[in-house]
Amino acid sequence: MSDASKLDHILGALADPTRRAILQRLSRGDARVTDLAAPFDISLNSVSKHIRILERARLVERRRAGREHVLSRNVRALNEAAAWIEILQAKWHSRIDRLEKALEEDKS
Repeated sequence: MSDASKLDHILGALADPTRRAILQRLSRGDARVTDLAAPFDISLNSVSKHIRILERARLVERRRAGREHVLSRNVRALNEAAAWIEILQAKWHSRIDRLEKALEEDKS
């Protein structure tokens, strides 16, 4: 999978408030799928679909503990998206700085 495709999956997964809430919960530690589903007013099947999207984006990892499925965050994928955003932000700051300099020169 290309870097652009990975980023598309990550940003797509983060676009949904339910998936962001699941990631927020996992920031406090690992959790069983059923525990993650409890606060949502949607079916367990719907929560499972959200989790599969998060897994495809590599934002969460699943392991089996007996009959239970336990999820944990994968911060590496989130860090990849953050790095891309930082690069984009740096480019915009550079453009703004050049514009400000040009405007200052115009005033002189």
